[in-house]
Amino acid sequence: MAKKGNRVQVIMECTEHKESGVPGTSRYITTKNKKNTPDRLEMKKYNPVLRKVTVHKEIK
Repeated sequence: MAKKGNRVQVIMECTEHKESGVPGTSRYITTKNKKNTPDRLEMKKYNPVLRKVTVHKEIK
């Protein structure tokens, strides 16, 4: 029987969007291996509302 994987879905949310005061949010859904990366992810992704690449952090 196949073993369950360590991959889980996580939600990435823009950190600069809250400070800008512009309505709406920028969120992405991705997966990570919780065994290899137990801490929270931080990636640069495109924010369509602000129209630039910003830092997105993993949220609960």
